[in-house]
Amino acid sequence: MSQQITTITFFRYAGFKNKFWAFQMMQFAHGSLAKTEGLSFYKLMGSGKGLGFNPLPDWSVYSLLQIWKNEAAANAFFKDAPLIRKYKAHTVEQWTLYMKNIAAHGKWSGGNPFEKSTTLDKKNLPIAVITRATIKVRQLATFWKYVPTSEKPLSQNEGLIYTKGIGEIPVIQMATFSLWKDLASVKKFAYESKEHQAAIQKTKALKWYKEELFARFQPYKSIGKWEGKDLIMMNDER
Repeated sequence: MSQQITTITFFRYAGFKNKFWAFQMMQFAHGSLAKTEGLSFYKLMGSGKGLGFNPLPDWSVYSLLQIWKNEAAANAFFKDAPLIRKYKAHTVEQWTLYMKNIAAHGKWSGGNPFEKSTTLDKKNLPIAVITRATIKVRQLATFWKYVPTSEKPLSQNEGLIYTKGIGEIPVIQMATFSLWKDLASVKKFAYESKEHQAAIQKTKALKWYKEELFARFQPYKSIGKWEGKDLIMMNDER
């Protein structure tokens, strides 16, 4: 039985020195992360301005996606790791969401790192979604031209709690994280939005992506606050 869990952490920085430190850590944090016990996969990512995909960087927000062999390993990292203490010293906000994988399709860096959880709670309604893609260079202009249209319905969906565009390499390797009140809200965006359906058809026809992955998660624990609040009213005592 798999005990794998996933965490995603968002860091907010204020001031030039802290933002520059965060930018440097996109390179220098790898050494510590590679040695972290119980960590099987991770991605350090920057973010884009506004909702969803955006090629313009948001220098104040970075994220760290981690896949753990079990929750104990994650807890030890966020409680005692020198690396996480360094991040806390430079940030004005830090928020971590613990998640269990519901389903994942596609590839990330050549494989699918997510294992479907066997301990999902049917009474736990919030849904987190991560989509990521490596965009083909010859399709960059076409892709980015259509992005604003495909994401327009996001702002109109009352079930969307939070979304942020993140990515490993600006413009080319992009991802989105979104948090929803329930599965019905996700389906409304995915299947009832004409713009999103058109984007899916264009993806199939134009073959924008060199590699892509779509994953859904069940959040079950939240540590810290984001934008001054607990986004889904969970806490580490739940």
